[in-house]
Amino acid sequence: MDAPPEHENCRPFLHIGKLFEDAGTHVPHVYAQDLEQGFLLLSDLGSTTYLQALTPANAQALYGAATDALINIQLASRESELPAYDEALLRRELNLFPEWYAATHLGATLSEKQRDALEKVFRCILDNNLAQPRVYVHRDYHSRNLMYVEALPRDFPGAEGIAISPGILDFQDAVYGPITYDLASLFKDAYIRWDEELAVDWLIRYWEKARRAGLPVHNDFGEFYRDYEWMGVQRHIKVLGIFARLYHRDGKEGYLKDMPLVMDYLRRACERYGKLKPLLNLLDELEPQVKQVGYTF
Repeated sequence: MDAPPEHENCRPFLHIGKLFEDAGTHVPHVYAQDLEQGFLLLSDLGSTTYLQALTPANAQALYGAATDALINIQLASRESELPAYDEALLRRELNLFPEWYAATHLGATLSEKQRDALEKVFRCILDNNLAQPRVYVHRDYHSRNLMYVEALPRDFPGAEGIAISPGILDFQDAVYGPITYDLASLFKDAYIRWDEELAVDWLIRYWEKARRAGLPVHNDFGEFYRDYEWMGVQRHIKVLGIFARLYHRDGKEGYLKDMPLVMDYLRRACERYGKLKPLLNLLDELEPQVKQVGYTF
């Protein structure tokens, strides 16, 4: 890694990488470092991401490995090691939506009534998020940041390419926060769509493993699922703002194609919870939905 000190601070990467490695997960191992010049010598986790490797045939195994690794990270959590995913940070992320998605991307000016409705929804979201048990949170635990690693090389005699614990990247912004956050990143992934029934099944499998491991998850899956959904709403609101910013400020138009899936996740959750209906109404006002007949997806 060549990270000039005037542009990059490698210390969070090193600190969090050590925490995750000590937890028994597969992160780039640091063999040598020269922070004054910004050089790190790291192990290579390959070039195949989960996004590239996932298929309907292997998805359950790969997601099972990903949740095993996540549980190891969560079990290692200590409050004093990472910054808090507190109300100030959660709110800054939510505010990306009115600033970058509504105002910049859609060119909309929210009325006072709309701003009030959005604020009330934000308050409900924050209250839920902040009430959840807290653990280490990667913050971008999804298919682009998980590497498909094999137990044996593909050309090894008799090798079946059995996947082991995924390689984990892009963890330098990790925090101490809500236990469902990384699950929302993983199973409501902005870059790959799965049937909701499959995602719920994988979530149940995580929940069962987490309970056996002694993690502070709800004993009632319905309550746990509600928290997961509300955490996903916070993340999707943020992601829509970030994708809009990446396009309008940074000229990265590739993220535009990922917005519809994120919006679909957001709308589905808002339809299921009464306190989120004002947000659904606002989304309809900003972007009226045209009902299409004769198409199947």
